[in-house]
Amino acid sequence: MAFPHRDSVQRAVDLLNVLLPDPDPAAVGRVLRDHGEPDVSLSAEDVAELRAAARELREVFAAPDVASAASVLNALFAAYAGPPRLTDHEEGYGWHLHADAADDGPWGAWLVTSSALGLASLLAERQDVPGGLCASPSCGRPFAHTGGGSPRRFCSPRCATRERVAAHRARG
Repeated sequence: MAFPHRDSVQRAVDLLNVLLPDPDPAAVGRVLRDHGEPDVSLSAEDVAELRAAARELREVFAAPDVASAASVLNALFAAYAGPPRLTDHEEGYGWHLHADAADDGPWGAWLVTSSALGLASLLAERQDVPGGLCASPSCGRPFAHTGGGSPRRFCSPRCATRERVAAHRARG
């Protein structure tokens, strides 16, 4: 089955991974551009707002089970979302669903609502947590469960390999 919100979920993961450390506006802008957003000039205040939103979204990825993830998503919708609406941003981006109040609303609300919408759709489709946090003690980065197969524990093959090698060496 095609997952229509896969792009917003991957954008959320990529933004969280740049926002949770100490980000600079240019790095955040690059991630936004990489995901098809228009070229924007972000202020330090914009980035601080996005970072606060990223911390809230991280709780979805940290949820230990599907009911907890759904509870976090419902709380985010209650705090941030307005009525669902269709928009093309009057710039020909194609019609798509938004849950934030306005196209020119605050960056944090946009990140929470667009990400929560994609993550909630993924949860409903898979009937499972939409993602997780990397099990590597030196990483902890969020990742999405967008494919089939068994659940992932690591954000990347690199982290998984590093942990397998460390475990092998520890067994000696």
